[in-house]
Amino acid sequence: MDLPDQPALRPREPRRLGLSGKLLLLTVPLVMIAASLLYVPAIANFWVNRLNDRVAAANTAALVLDAAPLGMVPDSLSRQILKSINARAVAIKMGQQRRLLASDNLPTAIGHDIDLRDMTAWEAITGSFRMMLETGNQAIRIVGPGVGNAQFIEIVTDEQPLRQAMYRFSRNVVVVALIIAVLTAGLVYLALHYLFVRPMRRLTASLVGFHENPESSARIIVPSQRGDEIGVAERELSDMQRDLMSMLHQKSRLAALGLAVSKINHDLRNLLASAQLLSDQLASVPDPRVQRFAPKLVRSLERAIAFCQSTLSYGRAQEAAPDRRMILIEPVVLEVRETAGLGNDASIAWVAAIERGLAVDADPDQLFRVLLNLVRNAAQALETHSSGDGGVQQIRITGKREGAVAILEVSDTGPGVPGKTREHLFEAFQTSGRPGGSGLGLAIAAELVRAHGGDIHLVEGTIGATFRIVIPDRPVELLSIRNERARA
Repeated sequence: MDLPDQPALRPREPRRLGLSGKLLLLTVPLVMIAASLLYVPAIANFWVNRLNDRVAAANTAALVLDAAPLGMVPDSLSRQILKSINARAVAIKMGQQRRLLASDNLPTAIGHDIDLRDMTAWEAITGSFRMMLETGNQAIRIVGPGVGNAQFIEIVTDEQPLRQAMYRFSRNVVVVALIIAVLTAGLVYLALHYLFVRPMRRLTASLVGFHENPESSARIIVPSQRGDEIGVAERELSDMQRDLMSMLHQKSRLAALGLAVSKINHDLRNLLASAQLLSDQLASVPDPRVQRFAPKLVRSLERAIAFCQSTLSYGRAQEAAPDRRMILIEPVVLEVRETAGLGNDASIAWVAAIERGLAVDADPDQLFRVLLNLVRNAAQALETHSSGDGGVQQIRITGKREGAVAILEVSDTGPGVPGKTREHLFEAFQTSGRPGGSGLGLAIAAELVRAHGGDIHLVEGTIGATFRIVIPDRPVELLSIRNERARA
């Protein structure tokens, strides 16, 4: 047994890191990068401050050592003073004389000389990192400003204790930076999650749901009152979903119309074919009145059969290309009047003001359909409009030529076109103003006129409704005209 076709299931995409997770993972390294940029001047400032502390302690020790009479300080006291300031030697320069105030276990060589009196920021940065990257325990000499009459003070010390202090400072900076990064990332994550991620998830869920069932109004997103870009995106998405749903409903209605027409087309065509056979027999009746109306009846039946043969051409993908030629407009207008049943005894007055000999470059059958749709709409508007005010009910057709353009106007003295209807005047199923109407007349007329390269529109500021049709002549190739004249 054959099973009914099942809708294809969309493959489940592997779960990936969402926008929130990416945001969190991105925030932490960015904060760490910012902390590392701040670490460079921080470690340099820490190094310079430690050196200045050594110089300050050496100045204090120099005052004590220099206060002793004739510099007689016991060696044990000198060693204690040097140990308290973590130094091996302290010397000062006064005038032209350099004086060694105290020393203990002087090194054989000095690794680096550091002068704090004129140190620049770049020297502080490079010096601090050079000390951190070195190994061993070299002796360094620090030169700083002296106190009192001393020009400067020198202190010899080991770099290992200073390097270890810088390591501890760096470790503390890293720990604090990690804590700040985590806290900042959490706060930024929460803020952006509620401001951006949740609305984006809402937009995404609406898109996915609308894709599953685009004809359901329940899947249309309800825009929020936000005034930023996300609010604009929500409102535009809502409008787009409504427009698309309306278009899908219209397409479904067109599909249903095409199906209904295709069902009745066969039987209706057979009935019209039978009526055509009867009309052919009627044409042989010698009655003058029958001979007068029989050709028109035959022509109407031929048009009806042609329309059925094309299965109501509007329901097809597109109209057939017009078979254009120069035709006189007056016979077409007269045939439209007779087909619409607007004779001299009709309640609706008929006025035709056509320029004498006006010719239009158009398909006669398609132009007949355009005018017939407009005249029938006008007649229906006048019939449904209350004439209790004693006004004249009239349909007027005018025609003129302006250069290579033919202009036709169909007007009536009815109530006019409502403002709400004007927004979708030439759209299918939008402008029917009577019970049982299909709303196709103006849509068919507009499609046929545009197929001729022309334009149809409602003229504003007139009594009732006035539709203007503009049909330009086809461009003529000068070479073909010259060849015709040459052959003539």
